[in-house]
Amino acid sequence: MTISRRALLAASAAVLAAPSIVRAQAGKEFTVLLDWFVNPNHGPIMAAQELGYFRDAGLDTKIVPPTDPNDPPRLVAAGRGDVAVSYQHSLVLQAVQDIPLMRIGALIDTPLSTITALADGPIRSLADFKGKRIGYSISGIQNALVKAMLASANVSIADVQMINVNFSLSPALLAGRVEGVIGALRNFELHQLDLEGRPGRAFFLEEHGIPLHDGLIFVANRERAKAKDPALRGFLDAVERGAQYCVNNPDEAWKLFLKGRTQLDNELNRRAWKSTLPRWAHTPAALDRARYKRFAEFLAASKLIAKEPDLDSFVAAL
Repeated sequence: MTISRRALLAASAAVLAAPSIVRAQAGKEFTVLLDWFVNPNHGPIMAAQELGYFRDAGLDTKIVPPTDPNDPPRLVAAGRGDVAVSYQHSLVLQAVQDIPLMRIGALIDTPLSTITALADGPIRSLADFKGKRIGYSISGIQNALVKAMLASANVSIADVQMINVNFSLSPALLAGRVEGVIGALRNFELHQLDLEGRPGRAFFLEEHGIPLHDGLIFVANRERAKAKDPALRGFLDAVERGAQYCVNNPDEAWKLFLKGRTQLDNELNRRAWKSTLPRWAHTPAALDRARYKRFAEFLAASKLIAKEPDLDSFVAAL
């Protein structure tokens, strides 16, 4: 039976108690709030923790999966965490709302999301979605992405039925509730569908009208980021070391990732790990301002935001 992302979040509650997630170290206490339950996307963070790279940077680091995936950025904005793992599109929306957050680095610097259909279903191209149903989990941004992608195939979003399937993307697709889903990750749901014996057909955002963007980013409180808090740069440097270790030693890094998290040792995560290896940012602190501006312009042009926010209000180079 297919497990939804929300079910996986609940099932991994035991991981919160794993000794390798929170390890006492000498130095400044530093809390990292994840975007989701611990998964292969977080490999460089876990490697940095297990190999002592955070300790080397003078940080007593605590890594915390969320109870609600929507909470981490707002907690960091309120000073109740040092860094949160988040999403580029969410950050732009928060900047428009003047939530005091800034992007300080990237964890995954390639897009992850797709529109996915079943390979054995009726969808062969985006044009085939006309008159069909597309499931989504996050209103607003995902509707805008679908609208832009369909437009590249001369299909209007009015020609499809958008259905909120919450986080049960693969189950909704397999059950026939929808013909496609937006938000299926190319390094997760595609493997999940394959393991169910129903391979997916993915349409990549960046190949259908969506500007290139970072898949996962690190955000910090705006005041601290603008002040170039050295603890933030120390964190990014440690993650960079972790990413390089993972890329250079993928098998050993996988073992480190599983330390205290044997629940995650399954075929889905093993496949996801291999798919994610080439996607981790090799230089997390690097910033391409033009790339961030293009994506903000896209959101404004899509009418998802009233106007493009000032770039200096939500991105920082430490």
